[in-house]
Amino acid sequence: MSRNVISAAVIAGLVGLWMAAGTFTVEETATAQASNPTLAGSTVPAGGLSRVRVNVIAAEFRARNVILRGKTEAKRMVDVKAEVAGGVVARPVERGMKVAAGDLLCELALDDRGVAVQEAQAALETARIELQGSRKLRDDGLLSEVATADAQARKESALAHLHRQKLNLARTRITAPFDGLVEDLHLNVGDYAVPGETCVRLIELDPMLVRADVTESEVENLAVGQDVTGISLAGRRIAGQLSFVGTQSDSVTRTYPVEVTVDNRDYSIRSGLTVTMSIGVEKVPAHLVASSLLSLDDTGALGLRTIDDSNRVVFSPVDILEDGFGGVWVTGLPDKVNLITVGQEYVAPGDIVDPVFVSKSGDQVALR
Repeated sequence: MSRNVISAAVIAGLVGLWMAAGTFTVEETATAQASNPTLAGSTVPAGGLSRVRVNVIAAEFRARNVILRGKTEAKRMVDVKAEVAGGVVARPVERGMKVAAGDLLCELALDDRGVAVQEAQAALETARIELQGSRKLRDDGLLSEVATADAQARKESALAHLHRQKLNLARTRITAPFDGLVEDLHLNVGDYAVPGETCVRLIELDPMLVRADVTESEVENLAVGQDVTGISLAGRRIAGQLSFVGTQSDSVTRTYPVEVTVDNRDYSIRSGLTVTMSIGVEKVPAHLVASSLLSLDDTGALGLRTIDDSNRVVFSPVDILEDGFGGVWVTGLPDKVNLITVGQEYVAPGDIVDPVFVSKSGDQVALR
């Protein structure tokens, strides 16, 4: 017998043994499955249907929230500036101090401004006397109307000059235009201030604003006055009301600006904090399910495996509403749904299954 014939016979024998072993394995597996059915769907009962565990779950109304991410911003930040020139003789504030509207921030030297006010007052008094005399002479026919009008004009000019000098005197006291916090200092005692030079930077922290942007798909669900809750990266919780919803979108992002007003009387909320905000816009029916039951179909859609009245497996697309205690809340399902909770990974949409219905506690309640 040639070497080639012997080799072929050996190979044929090995292939035959391998095929026989596979046949025995399949038969043993089928026998084991028939004698030990489980709820995991990995076994095939005598009827040829995969057995799965099913829970009947009902929808509950949950608030649907619009989630925004924004930053806290001071309502106003102003550089309080000098309006007249003069040496700084007092600056009673320091960085971080709270001030009220009208409190002194910087005081400039009076120089001759007090004297200028006195001179203007004297000039006004003279102009008044001259006007009175002119009117008397006019009434006696000794002075023309033109001369009387000229005296009236001199009196008005003297009054305006006095007002200007009083303003210059008052402007030596640079005061806070609103309640706020001194954020920065620019002038010290001994410095010489010129008009337009900043004395201090004042920041208004109450109320605090939280600014964010909302997509065009959600902006129609927002309205001024809605309650808003939020949490900062540091875990601080805040609450406020929606105070502004933009009407013009950003040309690049196509989002709309929104503002939330937050009470901050104790100045404890800082400007510039990153905040995640939640705005409840409506109540929708939702189901609480274990996140492990969620899967993707061939198109990449997120959903759950359920069964219909014919015990046929159905892939039901869902949207995640929010995380909940013990699972996730999802929308997109009927009010009541037969949810496969065990064995869903062993069945595919369209399969007919043998369901075992269980209660929420896990007790078997029915076979169908």
